[in-house]
Amino acid sequence: MNHPPEETQEDFDVVVVGAGAAGVGVAIALKHAGVDNFVVIDRHSVGASFAAWPAETRFITPSFPTNSIGMLDLNSIAIGVSPAFSLEVEHPTGEEYAAHLKGVAQFFELPIREGTNVRRVTKVGDRFRIDIDEQTLRANHVIWAAGEFQYPRHSTFNGSELCRHTATIASYGELEGDDFIIIGGYESGVDAAYHLASHDKQIRLFDTGCPWKDESSDPSVALSTYSLERMREEWFEEQVELFPHTPIASVTRVEGGYEVNALDGRWFSTPTAPLFAGGFEGSCKLVADLFERREDGYPALTDHDESTIVPGLFLCGPAVRHDHHVFCFIYKYRQRFAVVAKAIATSLGLAAEELENYRKWGMYLDDLSCCGEECVC
Repeated sequence: MNHPPEETQEDFDVVVVGAGAAGVGVAIALKHAGVDNFVVIDRHSVGASFAAWPAETRFITPSFPTNSIGMLDLNSIAIGVSPAFSLEVEHPTGEEYAAHLKGVAQFFELPIREGTNVRRVTKVGDRFRIDIDEQTLRANHVIWAAGEFQYPRHSTFNGSELCRHTATIASYGELEGDDFIIIGGYESGVDAAYHLASHDKQIRLFDTGCPWKDESSDPSVALSTYSLERMREEWFEEQVELFPHTPIASVTRVEGGYEVNALDGRWFSTPTAPLFAGGFEGSCKLVADLFERREDGYPALTDHDESTIVPGLFLCGPAVRHDHHVFCFIYKYRQRFAVVAKAIATSLGLAAEELENYRKWGMYLDDLSCCGEECVC
């Protein structure tokens, strides 16, 4: 393979891959830790994944400006900022939140390079080589914060390629047809059903389990309050038929539409391509050789969210897992920004004393023993 000439290489202490909520948030923590020589790169633009959400989709976590009483907005990614305050909405759309992230990145003067595609990340000796288009970056540390939304999961059952993943839909209001089957009953599936039903569409919603009846109070496992509340709308109950505990075996194309075959032997016909709300493979597949895998397929991490096999490579964002703890929401994984920034700052000989302020704001979770408590009423 022909490598770029030496003069096209740049050296950094840290390269952050991804300029979404995780990338922007951890970059701010790096600044607060005293790290100056870093860059954030993104193949699209700041907040691009949020901007690509279906137009009607909104945050399921509510925003509220509570900084004045020492609490952070649930959707904030840094101390002192609040999307509720800047956007004046409680449940932002993806487009609105992308605008918020751009404003935050500008306010903190983050060194971000948009339109920069990472082709490969390798470790050569003690340093990382990040191959981007027509250039090479060198770094002591890499923070992988490329997220999940742009990497939807497709292959889970025969014929799944005939379905349309909900992540590829620009607007539910623009979908043609009056009869829809949605495969996947968690947040994305309920969201799709809600918006289609609001346009007087008939919906059949299938799930392998029954997330709308799960007893857990953890929204990483059960449906959020926001979704449960919308499911109680009279027109939702009239337009949407729920099929819990009904895994799908296959989807086939037939004359006049599609047939969906459930594992229990039942067949369902629809004239429109089924919608698939089956989650995401995630961007970690692009650096799969740099992480060990847990039994659930997620990257194995140290206590500092570092790769267990490639020192210096850190993970930020919704793919972070520790034991049975799932950090798939902003208000969860933002608690790990300071943990990563502190580990990197320490390796660079920096005291990073300013990061202690993160503890006061619930932004420095380095003791996981406090996690896991369920609501009792």
